[in-house]
Amino acid sequence: MAIYLKQANPRPEAETGDVREAVQGLLAQIARGGEDAARALTERFDGWNGEIIVSPETIRAARDALPDQTKADIAFAHSNIRRFAEAQAETIRDTEVEILPGLIAGQKQIPVSAAGCYVPGGRYAHVASAIMTVTTARVAGVRHITACSPPRPGAGIPPAILYAMDLCGADAILSMGGVQAVAAMAQGLFGLPKADILVGPGNQYVAEAKRILFGQVGIDMVAGPTDSLILADETADAALVAADLVGQAEHGYNSPVWLVTDSRALAEAVMALVPGLIDSLPTLNRDNARAAWADYAEVILCADREEMAAQSDRIAPEHLHVQCADLDWWLGRLTAYGSLFLGEETTVAFGDKASGPNHVLPTSGAARYTGGLSVGKFMKTVTWQRSTRAAAKPLAEATARISRLEGMEGHARTADIRLAKYFPGETFDLG
Repeated sequence: MAIYLKQANPRPEAETGDVREAVQGLLAQIARGGEDAARALTERFDGWNGEIIVSPETIRAARDALPDQTKADIAFAHSNIRRFAEAQAETIRDTEVEILPGLIAGQKQIPVSAAGCYVPGGRYAHVASAIMTVTTARVAGVRHITACSPPRPGAGIPPAILYAMDLCGADAILSMGGVQAVAAMAQGLFGLPKADILVGPGNQYVAEAKRILFGQVGIDMVAGPTDSLILADETADAALVAADLVGQAEHGYNSPVWLVTDSRALAEAVMALVPGLIDSLPTLNRDNARAAWADYAEVILCADREEMAAQSDRIAPEHLHVQCADLDWWLGRLTAYGSLFLGEETTVAFGDKASGPNHVLPTSGAARYTGGLSVGKFMKTVTWQRSTRAAAKPLAEATARISRLEGMEGHARTADIRLAKYFPGETFDLG
């Protein structure tokens, strides 16, 4: 039976109803006031009254302002993420099958027409989110991609984010964040096409706006605070495990991290190392990591690796890092995670920034039923069918009888009329 060597003691959060009410009010305000309302909210929340659609001149200035090494790093990450997305796209294919002689059915992959990509810009400048979302939409074949990010007062969107958005193929860049940006993309304000799908992480207000708008538009997922779990046995390096936990805890004060292990010695060594690693961080990062470790971190001691795996599957973390012997066993056994990192030679930060697989992932246990952002999220898998008259005969007979069994006479008659037309003079038992 698992033992908690450290248990979470989460802080009281803002009431969900309060957030929902605030977001509904803002969405209603924008629905009534359109572009003027969205501009006013951008000035109110972001202190920005400059251009809303970023001009080519501003993009060029951002590119010219960046050091060559920064541009090379962004290009490196873009190349890896694009290559992985292209490999995903190769697995998503049109297909058809002859179900009965003369009855052919198939499926077809159609990219959505327009996507809106949200790139956070609050505590940190999320360059990687720009690459992850825009690149994946572009590889999927989306015809129009709008990217948005919160502008900073007097400065606009940080140059590195602008450069990444443009490099990865955004057709328009919206200097706007928060609920107003989500609504602007969904409604097609500022001359943009209405987004068919909204993707990308954001704060609780952005997440709630996406939740409310779901149905009017598609969304990738409703994201909560980022979370990360490490599975480590006695072969793991305590210093690496501790650093990896702290690295993920710096995301925010409410970002859960877990250590699940069957080694008490490792667990105690990690818990001894973490406070010093947190204290060595810069102020903002330190405050986030310290709060997350104090209130949301858990260390769970298990009897064996099977119990460790069961605990991991129960939690269903966004990021799952295995630092154990026999990695192939873990790859085959684990079933619930957003993205899996195998061995100490990789780390969640690689996936967050540059390695290739997407970092927009399910949080708060949603990995039990869904994966992360992928090329397929921008695709509609639709079906089609055609039939010869001969194949329509048994179909119509079965359809008529099942329809009458259900009490749906109108359905039955659409089958009857075809039998009468295609096979005049024949009699059928149609229920």
